[in-house]
Amino acid sequence: MKYLLDTDTVSCALRGEGQVAGRITAHKPSELCISAISLAELRYGADRKGSRRLHALIDTFATAVEVVAFGEEAAIEFGRIGTVLAGRGTPIGELDVLIAAHAASLRCTLVTNNLRHFSKVPGLAVENWK
Repeated sequence: MKYLLDTDTVSCALRGEGQVAGRITAHKPSELCISAISLAELRYGADRKGSRRLHALIDTFATAVEVVAFGEEAAIEFGRIGTVLAGRGTPIGELDVLIAAHAASLRCTLVTNNLRHFSKVPGLAVENWK
């Protein structure tokens, strides 16, 4: 099974919160990946804080797991998921739809602390490792 780590999960791991870091290290690197979208969010957060230390942690993490580009299949899933959620009146925010679409297109389980949002996405496997 392959896991796509959401931005909040990686943030928790970098801060040493909960059981996240232990759960990550319990898996082979080949079983884990992050979306390039999550990497962008992490870099944005580090830039806003002006933290070289945080940038270094992100660099190390990004070399330890696969960073997956957002491709055409993910774009198709984005349209499908966004339409379904909007039709139900349960939108979750565009960045979260992008991450959900990426996980769905890769057929990965999404590891997130935000089960409330992502559990609304039909057919998406989600876990919380915190």
